[in-house]
Amino acid sequence: MSTATAGPAGRRRARGREERSIGGSILLHGTLIVASVIALFPIVWLVLTSLKPRDGWLSTELKFFDDSSLDNYVRVLTETQFPNWLLNSVIIAGLTTIIGVFLASTTGYAISRFRFPGYRGVMWMLLITQMFPVAILIVPLYNLMAGLGLLNQIPGLVLAYMTVAVPFCAWMMKGYFDSIPREIDQAGMIDGLTPFGTFWRVILPLARPSIAVTAFYSFMTAWGEVAYASVFMTGEETRTLAAGLQQFVGQHWSDWGLLTASAVLIALPAAVVFLLVQRHLVAGLTAGATKS
Repeated sequence: MSTATAGPAGRRRARGREERSIGGSILLHGTLIVASVIALFPIVWLVLTSLKPRDGWLSTELKFFDDSSLDNYVRVLTETQFPNWLLNSVIIAGLTTIIGVFLASTTGYAISRFRFPGYRGVMWMLLITQMFPVAILIVPLYNLMAGLGLLNQIPGLVLAYMTVAVPFCAWMMKGYFDSIPREIDQAGMIDGLTPFGTFWRVILPLARPSIAVTAFYSFMTAWGEVAYASVFMTGEETRTLAAGLQQFVGQHWSDWGLLTASAVLIALPAAVVFLLVQRHLVAGLTAGATKS
């Protein structure tokens, strides 16, 4: 009976695909092409502008490759503090990613598996901290950093980014851990593992898709953030990439060559990180959204 039912349904779906009109196919593919062009245009414009001479962006002539050069990239790397900003951003983003993954995964596992005094308080705290926009938190965080002597210090900015990344990632990790059967934890403890040993050696390897999402979100929180970096890191030696790019924009001028070349260089590490984790992103985001 199931075969007979599936047969006509399958044939109807096949006929539906085959009977799609030529006009419908043209409209569908045309829409996809237009959407792709719109999505790619800013990236193409950014790359082409970064390859133009210093004042080439002012030209209205469509000469995309005639005067192309890497002069803007050379200027960025040799005549500005970009290498120092890059080093600061790599350190801050790396620390934010490592610490964020550890705190989010341990917190998510704890609230998924254990019931302890203050459990509801922790749950509410994770939710409420995501309701406040960055602009509201800048002043209290600034006063806190000043009191602790963490202004213009890398640990201070990492701590500020933790307030953004950890609550969201911990809640997401909790959802993923909820989808892992508790019998796996019990099997690990029967084999003699401690609760942390079970988490570290058994559960964490199963949560790699969610860890990939957490790592990517934590990295992007620190890599492209502007508000915290501009307020907490004002020293020339402690600026990050996002804060440093503001040096290329004045009240009455903007060096678009340096801006676009810097933007391309900044986007490359983010693209590399995305390519490394992209196969886990969809699985991590969807698996943590439901409970089995």
